[in-house]
Amino acid sequence: MGLDAIVEEIKAKGKAEADRIEKETAAEVSRVTAEARSQAARIKAAQQEAAKKEIERIRTQEMSGAALEVKRAMLNARKELLDEVNDKAKETISKLPADKNQKLLKSIIDKNQANNSRIYSAEKDKDEVKKLTKLKHAGNIDSIGGVIIENETGTEYLDFRYEIILKDVTERSLKQVSDILFG
Repeated sequence: MGLDAIVEEIKAKGKAEADRIEKETAAEVSRVTAEARSQAARIKAAQQEAAKKEIERIRTQEMSGAALEVKRAMLNARKELLDEVNDKAKETISKLPADKNQKLLKSIIDKNQANNSRIYSAEKDKDEVKKLTKLKHAGNIDSIGGVIIENETGTEYLDFRYEIILKDVTERSLKQVSDILFG
């Protein structure tokens, strides 16, 4: 075997070794690339799932906030309507016909004047109140009507101003009124 043959044999072995290494490298590159793609797909899927969950959380939060805002607006509208009804009731009471006002005042005074000595009334009712009671008229009060009856020492008083009676009735019957107005 000559030198040329040995060189050719070495070249052939080197080429075979290079081919083998190149095939192994290509296989390793393919394996790493496939693994990277697989990992990227898992990461992408996890991120998409996390994004879906975050979107759902935000949507739920926004829906809850919107529902709360609607509820608040409805409650405010109901309160405004109840306030309007109350204002109209005060206005109606302040414009009671004289005979009805006299009957109400008489009923209040007759039931509550015993063991008391002074009475206060709205300016508009002063003359009528003086006719209905023997209690000393102690002054006028800022009121749409009604009276305040006081004992001798001034330590106890009965407040029968119409707006106070209306307030008490409103508080006691608020649920019933609300059910009537809002179903």
